[in-house]
Amino acid sequence: MKLRARMNEILDKLSLDGVLITDGYNMRYVSGFAGATGYLYVTRERNAILTDFRYTIQAELEAPDWEIIEVGSGRDYAALINELLKADRIEKLGFEGESTLYTDYAKLSEVLEVKELVSVGDEITNLRQVKTPEELEFSKKAEAIGDIAFSKILDIIKPGITELEIAAHLEFLMKTNGADNLSFDTIVASGVNSSMCHAVPTNKKVENGDFLTMDFGCKYNGYCSDMTRTIVVGKASDEQKKIYQTVLDAQLKALDFIKAGQKGKDVDKVARDYIYTAGYEGCFGHGLGHSTGLFIHENPRYSMTEENTVEENVVMTVEPGIYIKDFGGVRIEDMICVTKDGHVNYTSSEKKLIEL
Repeated sequence: MKLRARMNEILDKLSLDGVLITDGYNMRYVSGFAGATGYLYVTRERNAILTDFRYTIQAELEAPDWEIIEVGSGRDYAALINELLKADRIEKLGFEGESTLYTDYAKLSEVLEVKELVSVGDEITNLRQVKTPEELEFSKKAEAIGDIAFSKILDIIKPGITELEIAAHLEFLMKTNGADNLSFDTIVASGVNSSMCHAVPTNKKVENGDFLTMDFGCKYNGYCSDMTRTIVVGKASDEQKKIYQTVLDAQLKALDFIKAGQKGKDVDKVARDYIYTAGYEGCFGHGLGHSTGLFIHENPRYSMTEENTVEENVVMTVEPGIYIKDFGGVRIEDMICVTKDGHVNYTSSEKKLIEL
């Protein structure tokens, strides 16, 4: 009921008679339906899922309080939506302009029989920012699965194993310890490849003396985890130890600073200033963190340009890094829940430099 009231608030705010929801993550959040095809049709009086025969049973199970309308019998989605628009006397219809392709918008504007189509911007997506207690538990569980995978992968890594093999082992470990799926494509980067923030795993073999960065995550009941750990295979050089410690200290300073109500750019600045002052200006080229939820990269962000504040019960990553071309890089990432006076860290894996 609370979510229903918030949807009505969006309709009132934008003076809409109804809204079509097409973003898959928003469809799941608003209704519970996680199918791959369909629309949510929401007015003040009606909550309906429009989908085809492949997903009707799933929709009934996942969204028992919603009306399920099957497209078919010669009707396409446009014809079905027009029937509903006419029956419900909808004149001003909202759509998700932030995620709708222009070609889809052009088709909707051509075929839908309404006086006005209005983008709702990110109004619906923003409903997902502050997590419920249940969502927090799902996020925490997903990150715990990542912790298990990290602890077990340390027994597998050795010189001669490839980046692709490590990635495959991590994914297997997450899925066999309770994950629904992966949050994103696993990143495993060794040696000079670790200087690339989002390196794609290759057939490169791990060698003694390599930095090895592993960035991985999974989903539990649809909610994403995200963690990064960097280790050294063999003995670390003095320069590797210095870089690693700088990144770790930057992360710890940011974590100590974090609490609800801060602008994202102010949190980012804490870690960034520390890294730059240590002599690595220009070597930290991405934001400090992002929110996670049903999707891996949600808003708000911890970044140099984020003016929005991060509120209580928002799940965030904190992931500073240093990347040096032709040498290597380090990233350390935890996933946290922001609280009124600080944070709860959902990541428990070791952060001191591990030398295998």
